[in-house]
Amino acid sequence: MFHHTPTRRLYAQMLAGLLAIVLFIAPLSSCGGSNPIQFVPINLGIPSQALNSPVTANLPDTTKLHVGITFKISQNLLNKLNSQHGQPGQPSHLEQFANQLGISDATYQKIKGFFNLQGIALKLSKLRTHLNVDATAKTFGRIFQTHFVIHTYNGRTFYAPATPPKVPQFLANTIVAITGLDNYSHPPIHDFFLRGINLNQHLTTKRPGQDCYALSDTLLPKQIAHAYGFDQLWNRGLHGENMTVNLVEIDGFYQQDVQNYLDCINFQGKVNVTDVDGSPTQALGESTLDLDMIAGLARSVHIVDYETDGNAPGDTWVQVNDELQQIINDNTNNANSGNVVSISLGMDEGDMTPQDETAMDQSFQILTKVEHMTVFVASGDCAAFANGRFRSLSVSFPASDPWVTSVGGTILSTNSGWNRTNEVVWSDSSNPFACKNQWGSGGGNSVVYSRPGWQNASGVNNQYSRNRRQLPDVSAAAYNLAVYFQGQWGAVGGTSAASPIWATGMALVNQGLMNSVHRFAYSPQLFYAVAGNASGTSPYFDVTRGNNLYYPATPGWDYASGLGTPNLADFYNVLSRLL
Repeated sequence: MFHHTPTRRLYAQMLAGLLAIVLFIAPLSSCGGSNPIQFVPINLGIPSQALNSPVTANLPDTTKLHVGITFKISQNLLNKLNSQHGQPGQPSHLEQFANQLGISDATYQKIKGFFNLQGIALKLSKLRTHLNVDATAKTFGRIFQTHFVIHTYNGRTFYAPATPPKVPQFLANTIVAITGLDNYSHPPIHDFFLRGINLNQHLTTKRPGQDCYALSDTLLPKQIAHAYGFDQLWNRGLHGENMTVNLVEIDGFYQQDVQNYLDCINFQGKVNVTDVDGSPTQALGESTLDLDMIAGLARSVHIVDYETDGNAPGDTWVQVNDELQQIINDNTNNANSGNVVSISLGMDEGDMTPQDETAMDQSFQILTKVEHMTVFVASGDCAAFANGRFRSLSVSFPASDPWVTSVGGTILSTNSGWNRTNEVVWSDSSNPFACKNQWGSGGGNSVVYSRPGWQNASGVNNQYSRNRRQLPDVSAAAYNLAVYFQGQWGAVGGTSAASPIWATGMALVNQGLMNSVHRFAYSPQLFYAVAGNASGTSPYFDVTRGNNLYYPATPGWDYASGLGTPNLADFYNVLSRLL
């Protein structure tokens, strides 16, 4: 038997190390032929004050990082796909455009060569516009020529690269955002609160029996439906058949809670759950609320609940964007369906990195322009102060994104016949020291996005206008709605309820439009087009009373309630004339 001497053992170790370096460098060299690879730093957009904050430790090498890379897309093709209106219900076959819309096969091979290290997992989206990369902090440090440290800043900790990460020039030329190399962005929060529910009550796994006795002073689906005109669409046979509402969630739900609610309303549709990046570890009530609102207003609709774990370490916004990408993947052949998306979470713009915002903005563009969906997002529950600091004007992302329809909140009052008797802006100034999701309807001017040209209606040009994206676009009931959670009935408040109300209404409207005029409508622009072509009808109830603790409700559009709340039958009639 041959025995290594110490010298030979050392030589073998050196040879193995040299071979590993060669294997690492070889794919990089092949990316650019015979020319040496040019590396360039990437600015992750973390504020300099945060990056200069004290470093308390190195991020452990074994920490698993989930990174998202968003690629540049062809704007010409994006606009072309936006203008193409396929036959409703017919397959869309969008994957045939993937190599033109996103990265080419050749570019992807170069990217795989760059990431050619052991322990790395790559996942490219169907439209080739987004790539997920999973590896340890140590591996990413080697790849991007940096290492990761933990900072303390403004009472919280976050991790980030110690020096700007470096990527090959060819890769830098193809990307618009890299997310997940830091978790500086504050995690999203739900836009709702519960009343009358004992959250400490033990929830049994065995369902005790059907309970359909909601609290007497709460708003039921049939009351909302009558006040907003949903039941007029019901009377035309529109209950959501063959329509889908997609939910983006960071918590789960208790099956017995939702089943009790569905049985009480005789739900005839379907509820499917898709876990993205793992399953949720908590059920906080948000998913339950969204499911209840949608099912109660469209008893035959298909609800797809995309959920992820809001408690997972890392940048939760990467996971939220992965949910959007999963919706895109699942609908590449279903872009002619008139379906919608509802999101009831957010964070003030100032506590987000530009990378996270840019990555999600592109997902919203694809959902809107390529897959022809309307995305509804709750405007937030801290009134005009999304950052939770009273009198500090700010708005919530993604509600501020110009490719979504931002939904504010109201207090709806009905009489014994379920007719609307009053509707005012939802707000509460009783505790100016802490928001606790109870200050009211979010709204104001974005500091990130300019005002899009289509945002034009009576009231949009006002004393507060700054040529910025203004929100909300519309609003709906956000106070005292019946919900069944943890085996008991209670009341829910927040713009989290308003977003799924509008999303469900749009699904029913599109169902009717496809039946009558063989077209459907999508994008936030349509709400302003409807307002500008009302011609004596009232597609919105104009909320003119109340405020969101800074901006008053006024005739026409305003920062507290947007264009107003639904008069769904008139809204449908105006759209049917426009298409």
